[in-house]
Amino acid sequence: MIDLNFLRENPQLVQKAARDKGIDIDVDHILEIDKKHRELQVSVQTLREERNLFLKSIEGKPTSLQIEKGKNIKDKLEKEEKALKAVSEELKDNLLKIPNIPAKDTPIGPDSKFNKEIKKWGKIPKFDFPIKNHVEIGNKLGILDLVAGAKVSGFRGYYLKNEGALLHWAVLNFAFTKMVSYGFTPMVPPTLIHEFVLLGSGHFPFGKQDVYQIVNAGKMETGEEIKTPIYLSGTSEPSLLAYFADKILNEKELPIKVCALTQCYRSEVGDYGKDVKGLYRIHEFTKVEQVVICKDDLKESEKLQQEMQSISEEILQELNLPYHVVQNSTGDMGAGKYRMFDTETWMPARGNFGETHSNSNLTDWQARRLNIKFKNKEVITNYCYTLNNTVIASPRILIAILENYQQEDGSVIIPEVLQKYTGFNKISPK
Repeated sequence: MIDLNFLRENPQLVQKAARDKGIDIDVDHILEIDKKHRELQVSVQTLREERNLFLKSIEGKPTSLQIEKGKNIKDKLEKEEKALKAVSEELKDNLLKIPNIPAKDTPIGPDSKFNKEIKKWGKIPKFDFPIKNHVEIGNKLGILDLVAGAKVSGFRGYYLKNEGALLHWAVLNFAFTKMVSYGFTPMVPPTLIHEFVLLGSGHFPFGKQDVYQIVNAGKMETGEEIKTPIYLSGTSEPSLLAYFADKILNEKELPIKVCALTQCYRSEVGDYGKDVKGLYRIHEFTKVEQVVICKDDLKESEKLQQEMQSISEEILQELNLPYHVVQNSTGDMGAGKYRMFDTETWMPARGNFGETHSNSNLTDWQARRLNIKFKNKEVITNYCYTLNNTVIASPRILIAILENYQQEDGSVIIPEVLQKYTGFNKISPK
């Protein structure tokens, strides 16, 4: 959500941002709703004052004329309050759809084809034997079973087993431990969350199709059914942010840095038909996420975003996995993003890079939705800035590990930094 005053003063800029991000809104119409809302606010306030003055003017038992006048004021007030409530909801719904203004250096384009490569690291491996994809490797090593996964869980279901399960937890523990060493506070947040959490993070209303809703939400101790909608989180970002909702932080507390290792769920409806084989695009996975809350200083937030980026890159460098970093285009960055970088890791069987990390600066867009503020030294209260970045996600990262470290004899070497977590340095065919 952007500042309403900013919208009033910069309607053309906001409309352009929406158009560049592929978001269908009519700024002029929203401003008309805003105008009507302000008029109704004045009308309601005037009628309330009129009612209060009228009630104070009555001495003793009211006359029939006074009763009639009081009823007329009450009826008018109720009608205007009802209209105000309806317009308030309409305005709120429209404001939630307004995107953040992207950074000036953001590439303009409708999709990922317009992303701009800004960095590349590592040497692309060359194999003197036929390259196997991660599914072939996983089957031969006895560490992956997609057939059983589909039987038990449906389309995109999977089982990791034996050394594959250990490798999965090894890479996650490696990343989570690194985050703690960098001063991030570890948290175990809820993955069953309410709607306001997803509205606050900006996953609603834009990405609602990719979020699972719990149909049977359960019952309270009284036996009464829980009627509040509950959703499965697609990332720990919303619940980490919502921990600070409606709080006023002290400037000396900032920046706040938190991280979490959670199970994540995504329906992938918006990506139907893409990457249908293997572990690249699945409904259930595990991710280490980092979230930062800082003061409303653009330079500071940009510095923090680079620090977050460097952690993800350090992890890939220690895993010795080639990657490149792209700056996302307007149509590939999401409504709330000010600036966004994707880190894509080399996946030999694809013959290309695949997205493994996503790093975003959302300025005050999420903080306004979640009402996260801070007090500075002059006791002036402002909205915070928020940032988030994928530290690692598995099993997607296993694609890169298995394919880059495959050997001619069918075995896979374990990256050295993970060996203390796995307890073995190689996975060999059974």
